[in-house]
Amino acid sequence: MSVFNLLLFTLVLIIYIVTICGNCLIIILIYYSKTLHSPMYFFLSQLSISDIMLITDIAPKMLDIVLHERTSISFSGCLIQLYVFGSTEAFECFLLTVMSYDRYLAICSPLHYVSIMKQTLCIQLVLVSWIFSCSSGLIPILEICQLEFCGPNVIDSIFCDFNPLVELSCSDTSKVQMEMTLLCVPVLIFPFLVIVVSYIYIVLTILKISSFSGRLKSFSTCSSHLTVVFIFYGTLIAAYMIPKEGQSRTISKMMSLLYTVFTPFVNPFIYSLRNKEIKDSLKILYINKRLVI
Repeated sequence: MSVFNLLLFTLVLIIYIVTICGNCLIIILIYYSKTLHSPMYFFLSQLSISDIMLITDIAPKMLDIVLHERTSISFSGCLIQLYVFGSTEAFECFLLTVMSYDRYLAICSPLHYVSIMKQTLCIQLVLVSWIFSCSSGLIPILEICQLEFCGPNVIDSIFCDFNPLVELSCSDTSKVQMEMTLLCVPVLIFPFLVIVVSYIYIVLTILKISSFSGRLKSFSTCSSHLTVVFIFYGTLIAAYMIPKEGQSRTISKMMSLLYTVFTPFVNPFIYSLRNKEIKDSLKILYINKRLVI
């Protein structure tokens, strides 16, 4: 193993371990801390579960690739990896939209928030998001299964992404590419537009607050979510919507690292470092642990 591969292997392994530990800690805090038993933190726990699934789907095989420099994966294994990746990414799109609706109600309709965002509705919204994401994740799998693969079998990517896999097909892929582009409308573009509209109303409502401290407090309740939205959609746009002409494969792979490894890694830090309630719950958990010892 070269020095570069050793450093890359160590870096990815550390990121993977920290991501799993960070997201698990958030899930545990939300479960045990009564102060975090609210819709916003329930959705945050679901985001952490999704991040764990996403990085676990990608990182172990990536570590194997770096360790052995080149490795193989079965066709069925490749499709499973693609399905889990597509489903978790779609779920995060829907979940971030649900979280923006939650913030919209909390800031724009605070008097009706408790009566609307009940536990049953929160569970229903998450279940619907999972159903839609898992269903949409099946579409590229079914399309790929209809293609013929009779030539090259080397995927020039860090994981079984849709485009690198389709490029190996001997069939006409124009129809498949068009269908996947259309699928981006309900899964990616429409949720993003809903988030944008929600935050337009949120910002307008915050600007109407007379005191600066009131505006700052209201904005702080949605700043973490807004940061995650920017990172999530920013990396996806950079990876899929920036023209590929003149873009090297190395840059393309680095872009893939952003939304498969980097985003799940930074999410726990964004919500823990910028959130007073989570930091307070972490301190209480630490104190209680010391008392038990």
